[in-house]
Amino acid sequence: MAQPNLLDVDWSKIPAPVDDGGAAHLVGMAMPPVTLLATDDNSVTLSGLPGRTVVFAYPRTGEPGKISIVDDWDMIPGARGCTPQTCSFRDLFAELKAAGARQVFGLSTQDNVYQTEMASRLHLPFPVLSDEKLKLTAALKLPTMKVAGLTLIKRLALIIDDGRIRHVFYPVFPPDRNAADVLAWLKENPA
Repeated sequence: MAQPNLLDVDWSKIPAPVDDGGAAHLVGMAMPPVTLLATDDNSVTLSGLPGRTVVFAYPRTGEPGKISIVDDWDMIPGARGCTPQTCSFRDLFAELKAAGARQVFGLSTQDNVYQTEMASRLHLPFPVLSDEKLKLTAALKLPTMKVAGLTLIKRLALIIDDGRIRHVFYPVFPPDRNAADVLAWLKENPA
């Protein structure tokens, strides 16, 4: 199915993900020393970043006019909404920084080449990290789903303070409100 507009979504017609407990173990965990390639061509090791970091993860962003990886993508709970989620973090980026986020990153298992094109097309003011080899996903035991033979991260957001996970947003629905929820949390919980 072609996706002419990735941002225009009637969330009442999209199945919401349920809390399957897949992220319950994350709060309090130290970030593993895994280095990932970012869309700004830097290598990022989240465990070594000082201060507060926000990382939002998603299955995979779509490309306008391109066919979904499976026909029923929109009906997979938690699959649809990666571009709206990403754009919400873009639109609230300055406010997230003002509320104490020293760094903001997107994260998916898509390759860096695709992510770099997407970051440019969407005018993202933050880098997106590629966990194409699933190293961070495996080390943290992030919740995943298998679609069309691909392992994809289920949508979530992490607040990381000095390399340790302080808070997790999971499940995330609707995706386009995730950044606002993270911003509210940051304002209520200063670093």
